[in-house]
Amino acid sequence: MISTSGPAAGDLSSLCQFQGFALQMFPVADVLWTFAMAMDTYLVVFHHFDTQSLRKLEIKYTAVITTLSFIPAFVFLFIRGQEKGAIYGDETIWCSVSRKWMLLRIIFYYAPVWLIIVIVLMLYILIGIEITRVRDEFKLTDDDHIVLTSGNSASSVTTTVETNSKRGPAPDPESIPPPQPPSAFKRSLAAYQASKQRRVSLRQYVIMPSLFFLAMLTTWIAPTINRIAEFVHHKHGTFPLLVSVSTLGSLRGFWNGVIFVTIGMKGWKRRASERRIALRQTRDGHR
Repeated sequence: MISTSGPAAGDLSSLCQFQGFALQMFPVADVLWTFAMAMDTYLVVFHHFDTQSLRKLEIKYTAVITTLSFIPAFVFLFIRGQEKGAIYGDETIWCSVSRKWMLLRIIFYYAPVWLIIVIVLMLYILIGIEITRVRDEFKLTDDDHIVLTSGNSASSVTTTVETNSKRGPAPDPESIPPPQPPSAFKRSLAAYQASKQRRVSLRQYVIMPSLFFLAMLTTWIAPTINRIAEFVHHKHGTFPLLVSVSTLGSLRGFWNGVIFVTIGMKGWKRRASERRIALRQTRDGHR
């Protein structure tokens, strides 16, 4: 939205500094969140974490990612050099870490980003190998879930059914108490909830993170080539390369949104169907 309005306002303007801060913080946060999703997938496949266990990690992810991405971007706002000037400045198509601070940008931006990308790629390779090796353990249900066994689930649910091993004589039919639908319903509901806790969504925890990673990888290739060319030749990149950088960088959020809506649509429909079934079971149980 700001685009070239940032550089046009001047390097020391609030608009340019804000744009530089945003372009330093949020792309790094995007990569870190992709790493967090890869970790979730790793925990599901190798340690059989269930949905509840993964949700407990979300607060930790948020705290760590916000801290790691915010602190450098915020500190850069206050650094000024006598010869180099402010760290955030005109970069033709927007304000970011200026060419005078190129080494700093590589150390605090491109180097950690590509390190994380390599780590995520290695995680997905290991995940793919593991899924291929033990594919029989991960049973896919009709509603697109991976079924986890109670022993492997990080927060397993155990259901115990007690029966009498010694049976006496058959009771008189008149002495048999009438059935109690509410109790039966509670047991069936508990079993249903237990089975849900032992399942994780294949789309949510495997397919969607993989597509997010591919989209992120695509958007980082052109900017990295552009920065390497600037660092080596000490001049701005070519016009086609700048167009690629601005286009891919601007569409990063768009592609993430497309993937989220497309892959998540089936999950939303499935959860709505499950709620209708649970509501119907509740009504039937109280009749």
